Amino acid sequence: MSTLLALDTATEACSVALLHDGKVTSHYEVIPRLHAQKLLPMIQQLLADAGTTLQAVDAIAFGRGPGAFTGVRIAIGVVQGLAFALDRPVLAVSNLAVLAQRAHREHGVSQVAAAIDARMDEVYWGCYRETAGEMRLVGAEAVLPPEVAALPQDASGEWFGAGTGWGYGERIAVKPSGSDAGMLPHAEDLLTLARFAWERGESIPADDAQPVYLRDKVATPKAR
Repeated sequence: MSTLLALDTATEACSVALLHDGKVTSHYEVIPRLHAQKLLPMIQQLLADAGTTLQAVDAIAFGRGPGAFTGVRIAIGVVQGLAFALDRPVLAVSNLAVLAQRAHREHGVSQVAAAIDARMDEVYWGCYRETAGEMRLVGAEAVLPPEVAALPQDASGEWFGAGTGWGYGERIAVKPSGSDAGMLPHAEDLLTLARFAWERGESIPADDAQPVYLRDKVATPKAR
């Protein structure tokens, strides 16, 4: 039975999750600007609580973005350091997908419009539909003004809005059946998605781990 470690620092939340001996354990904290100091101790505590070690981990999953530039870089730096040291593969998971998976877990919804506040008056946007317990992307992820956000062309039925991008809800033309603008990605849901990816053989070498920002100019304001 595989042992998988998942971690995420792409937003204000810092979280880790572990699948070991068929049991999932996790730790989640909203700690803006403290991710770099807290992440490794959280991992060590999680492994100790599960009675195992890093050497037992078969693969490490991480939130690849979109999200905060610094946060995504922290996750990739830690994952690559651990994976190189252990000679293990990694699993890159979209943070928008993680949001959709959390909405499915907590609200029982099967169609989710996930949105993360991208600053600069834009949102990271992706639409997901549940298939056999996994939230799968419908269409493409994008960064765009709230007014431009839309559901997939074949969309029907009810959609749930998840993520901080829904703080712009009044400007988004999509009218969800419900929404949670306070929802942040959780490593427990990242782990769920990573398990599906692992079973499909989608792991990659650590040096292939790349951030996905969806925006070319991540550190400078847009030209007006």
